[in-house]
Amino acid sequence: MPRSPAPNPKGVDTYLRRVPSPFREALQAVRATIRAAAPGAEEVISYGMPAFRLNGILVYYGAFADHCSLFVASPQVRRRFAAELKPYQGGKGTVRFTPDRPLPSALVRRIVLARAAENAKRTGR
Repeated sequence: MPRSPAPNPKGVDTYLRRVPSPFREALQAVRATIRAAAPGAEEVISYGMPAFRLNGILVYYGAFADHCSLFVASPQVRRRFAAELKPYQGGKGTVRFTPDRPLPSALVRRIVLARAAENAKRTGR
């Protein structure tokens, strides 16, 4: 699936409107945390999911039948936070959470900051 060529918060808003409550609220909390951690990042729909992009993809997130997921998009960053992410592991690269067991905002923030630094180093920006 091709990446969206421009910021698309309306696309993200449309995606979130289709997500049933309380999963929508859980994703909106993650979205707000990511926005605060990377205010210059663009919101896009990529691979059919909301994502934030700053010098490359930072993270993806989405809702599924029985959980929400955060996709860290970096094996190095996943390894760096492996101990904290262990209770949320759902598969290769997938961090699963639910409204009853949300991801800690501080952890999401640190992941986003680590991804932003990684992307900046990779691109020289």
